[in-house]
Amino acid sequence: MLSADPYIRLVACAPLYRASPVGPVLQPDFYNSVLGIDTDLTATELLALCQEVESALGRKRDVRWGARVIDIDILLFGDTTLTTPTLTLPHPQIQHRAFVLLPLKDLDPSLEIPGLGSIQALLAALPPQQIEQIAAANWTAKSGKLSNS
Repeated sequence: MLSADPYIRLVACAPLYRASPVGPVLQPDFYNSVLGIDTDLTATELLALCQEVESALGRKRDVRWGARVIDIDILLFGDTTLTTPTLTLPHPQIQHRAFVLLPLKDLDPSLEIPGLGSIQALLAALPPQQIEQIAAANWTAKSGKLSNS
């Protein structure tokens, strides 16, 4: 749905991971991946689009950190650092979450996260977390499509 927007071009898709949920609410495991995109949108416009997609897919914002159908976060926006009432870049919890860092590393093992350092160092500093890769990325830049196979 994001790549259907004319201002977004999908350039990379990480494998799918399953991880234990984070937060105080008991809920099932999460499924996580990361997309790399090129966009002509601003970070704020991209956030609005992400929230529109979440709503279209049935996301309800009833319980903070509660179970949800989908959660689309903007993790990074190039080298941008930003703090507004609605958006913080890089994502404020990025360095604490293996379910974010591992798929990011799959996209770019030499990634430097603005203000935090290398993805390799951030992963090495994490305590053990329950996460497993459950599916390889099934997308190619040549086809420009994701598939379910």
